[in-house]
Amino acid sequence: MPKRALLIVNRKCRGGETDIAPVLDRLKQHDVEALPWTIDRPEQIPVMIHRHAADVDCVIVGGGDGSMNAAAPALIETRLPLGVLPMGTANDLARTLQIPDDIGQATDVITDGLLHKIDLGRVNGRYFFNVANIGLGVHVTHQLSPELKQRWGIFSYARGLFAALKSFRPFRADIVCDGRRQRVHSIQIAVGNGRHYGGGMTVAENASIDDHRFFLYSIEPLGLWDMVKFAPFLRAGRFDERHPVALEEGRRIQVNTNRAMTVTADGEMMTRTPATFDMIAGAVTVFVPPTYFEHRQELLHVAQR
Repeated sequence: MPKRALLIVNRKCRGGETDIAPVLDRLKQHDVEALPWTIDRPEQIPVMIHRHAADVDCVIVGGGDGSMNAAAPALIETRLPLGVLPMGTANDLARTLQIPDDIGQATDVITDGLLHKIDLGRVNGRYFFNVANIGLGVHVTHQLSPELKQRWGIFSYARGLFAALKSFRPFRADIVCDGRRQRVHSIQIAVGNGRHYGGGMTVAENASIDDHRFFLYSIEPLGLWDMVKFAPFLRAGRFDERHPVALEEGRRIQVNTNRAMTVTADGEMMTRTPATFDMIAGAVTVFVPPTYFEHRQELLHVAQR
């Protein structure tokens, strides 16, 4: 159990105005002394972590996936464990780690002190926890204004998808995964380090954030109605030979597209293609609930089927 915690809350995230007094009370009840700060921009998070690294033994971040992403470099450099308070719109890292949406229950995960090492992905030198997108997913991100996310919450992702489908055009890509090469005609390439993205979408049904590998899928061009029919399989990450999907998994992936394209990850603009993805196994230590390991066992059974 931690004794001193740096608590950083991004007040610009969807739940950023949440009263954190109950969080502080819960921490105090477990003899955890908290140093609370609020910030307005995610780029302030690593600055705060480095400033207080010598004075605390864990970092608690209240925010969405973009806030967690901003903390990643400083967490690697300081080796401080991360406590996640899901206060954003999608909260996909929290969902992957089986951390409850309720802030009080999420605080209990931290005070219970169960630690686990998870992987980080890196694309062209930029870290990410969840999933990187090229193509349609990037256009969805462009559609998601802060106002839309505040108003529609998790449903803003569905609105963004249908808006993006109207204007997006396919592309061609050359993919090399652990030395294996394939060429694809695609509307969307996703490279997953974690399990979830886009408010609960699943990159692959047996993906986890500690399996030391990426899962990649590429979707062939589809019409709107075919995309609607395909959506349940896409959400579950459950694909077979009937589906218009190319699949790969591995530790190092290179993607080159026929035109330079933006790469997003954890909801943030990261870089442009050509893109090189490499895996950093066990890079960050996080607080997780016991249910995480129960779910992890279920995923192992899926992988062995």
